[in-house]
Formats: sequence, C-alpha cells, structure tokens
Amino acid sequence: MSTNVVCTGAVNAVKEVWEKRIKTLNEDLQREKEFQRKLVRLWEERVSLNKLKEKVTREDGRVILKIEKEEWKTLPSSLLKLNQLQGWQLHRIGLLKIPEFIGRFQNLIILDLSRNTISEIPRGIGLLTRLQELILSYNKIKTVPKELSNCVSLEKLELAVNRDISDLPQELGSLIKLTHLDLSMNHFTTIPSAVLNMPALEWLDLGSNRLEQLPDTIERMQNLHTLWLQRNEITCLPETISNMKNLGTLVLSNNKLQDIPLCMEEMTNLRFVNFRDNPLKLEVTLSPSEGIEEEEEELFGLQFMHTYIQESRSRADNQVNCSATSPISINTDG
Repeated sequence: MSTNVVCTGAVNAVKEVWEKRIKTLNEDLQREKEFQRKLVRLWEERVSLNKLKEKVTREDGRVILKIEKEEWKTLPSSLLKLNQLQGWQLHRIGLLKIPEFIGRFQNLIILDLSRNTISEIPRGIGLLTRLQELILSYNKIKTVPKELSNCVSLEKLELAVNRDISDLPQELGSLIKLTHLDLSMNHFTTIPSAVLNMPALEWLDLGSNRLEQLPDTIERMQNLHTLWLQRNEITCLPETISNMKNLGTLVLSNNKLQDIPLCMEEMTNLRFVNFRDNPLKLEVTLSPSEGIEEEEEELFGLQFMHTYIQESRSRADNQVNCSATSPISINTDG
C-alpha cells in the first residue's frame, strides 16, 4: 500500500514539474511573439513615417501633408511625429475614419479630406482652435458634432455630397468667423437655425437638398452675398428676402416656384439671379433690346425678374380696375 502511495506521489511530482516547464515555455514563446510583434510594429511605423515624410511639401509657406489616389484606409500613429503639420490634403485615398488623435495637431490650419469614405467626425475636432478650412465633401458623414463649434478660427466649411446630413447643431451658430458654407447635395428640408445665426456668413450653397420653403428669418443673414438654392422643392419666397441688402447672387433654378414676389424689385444689389426651370404662372418674353446677348442665364435672370414683376403688377392693376368698373347688379325683385 505504501509503495502505491510513493509511486502516485512521484508521478504527481513529475507531472507538476512538467506542467510548470510547459507553462514557462509557453510564457517564453508568448513573450517572444509579443517582442516580434513589437519589432514588426516599430518597423512598420518607421516605414510608414518615412513614406509620410515623402508626402510632406510646402505650399504658400505652410507645411502640408499631400496624398492623392493612394490606398490609406487608416492613418498610422507614426503621423503624430509630424504634429507640426499645418495642413492635410488627403484626396481619394479610401480613408475610412479621421483618427482620434486629430486633436493633437494643434497647428492645423487646413484639413481637406474630401473624396474619401469617412462616416464620422470625431469630437476631438473641436481641439483644433487654429483650423481655418475644413473640407469633408464627398464622404459618407451623417451627423456633425457640436464640438466643431470650438473651432473658433474656422472660415470655410464644406460638407457637400455626403447625402445624409439633415441638420446642424445649434452650437455652430457661434462660429463668428465662418464666411463660406457648402451643404449642397445632402438631406436638408429647411435651413438650419445654426446657419441663420452665423454672423459673418457670406457664401452659402444649399443646392440639391429637399428645401420646401425659406424661413421668414432668412433676413438675419445680412452679410450674405451669394446664395445657391438650385434643385430643391421651394414653392414660394418670403417677403423678408428683400431685406437681404447685400445679396448679389441668388440661384433658384429647378424649384417649384409659381411666382416672383414684387418685393424683390427692391433688391438693388442683386447682380445675378436664375429662375430657370420653375413652373412660374406668367409667361414672360424678353425683347431683344432687353436681353443680354450670348448669356443664356439672362433669359431667366435679372432682366427677366424685373420684367416679370412689372407684368405681374400690371395684371394685378388691371384686375383691380376691372373690378372697380364692373357694373353693379341690383336685384329689385320682391
């Protein structure tokens, strides 16, 4: 009996030693694999960093990272070693996301990531307080973070052709330096209140959306000189549009306008308008002396607008006169 106990104890001891040895060996192998992975990562980072450095150039005195038509679905962390960059211009590189470490590039002035497949703007974007231009057109963005309002130096914002953006955070109305905003080819059904509150806005493109009407408060945009509203579903214009005294260009082609308000005659700073392809109720033909030769836009442009308004007023006056001179029939029966 004691012999069996001794044998069992010896076997268990050998088994324990063997298991410890296997465990130690596995741990050594794991450490070796991890070490090899670190070496590979370091090597890849060094290679990618060298590749990125080759793409750095100078434009207008700024240090710019410029890549186009290459495959960079993600940006490597080695990019952080180039944190003095003042601009990124990364076009058609298949970029899936803006890296979370974007906020550490405090010197960025221009961030142009157009024509990629980016679906989200990270909240860290708000740390870029020197950023002047943010161009994210032709991507797959659906929402805009309120932290973008912290980019207090932003002058130009382009979000065109993302298809699904339908609103902007109210906080963006505090971008006091923003003068240029492109929201064309998205999913807006109304002009966001944030846009109406932007104090310095001069150029706005909301073409190819789903706008059905313009708010009366559109007159808030007193500094606006260019407004693109083509290819929407706008049926009428508010009277308050005539209070936009600085508006010089207004494009309303391909909408559902049935009339041009008389008040637009007061917009003396208008230099270019386009009412082409609207179901306007009056047919107006310009005489050769009124039209401007070789400018097709003028057929539905400024002179057309003034002629339309005159014709509309004339018809309204005639209707009033006809009503005033119509004989009154008095029924004396009974």
